[in-house]
Amino acid sequence: MKPQNSMTVSILDKEYRVSCGPDEEENLLAAASILNKKLGEIKKKGAVIGTERIAIMAALNMCHEVLTGKAMETENTNLNERISSLSDRIDTAMREIQLV
Repeated sequence: MKPQNSMTVSILDKEYRVSCGPDEEENLLAAASILNKKLGEIKKKGAVIGTERIAIMAALNMCHEVLTGKAMETENTNLNERISSLSDRIDTAMREIQLV
């Protein structure tokens, strides 16, 4: 069993200590970032008042996205953009090598 690390994440300007495995730190930070973005979007709309209610609405929205596949679509779009960018960089590097 791997030892747990303790990290601090900031969500809606509050800090939370969270335990995670050493190989999960990057994913935890990404999850906190996504959650913080969702919470901020709901808070900005102003339709929901109170941190607890904002958190519940964000959780419901995120669960709905997972169940309907929107989360996967967004991840696929991001992944495709990264692959395209890497492919462009490889093409550029190959052209530069051929010039040398």
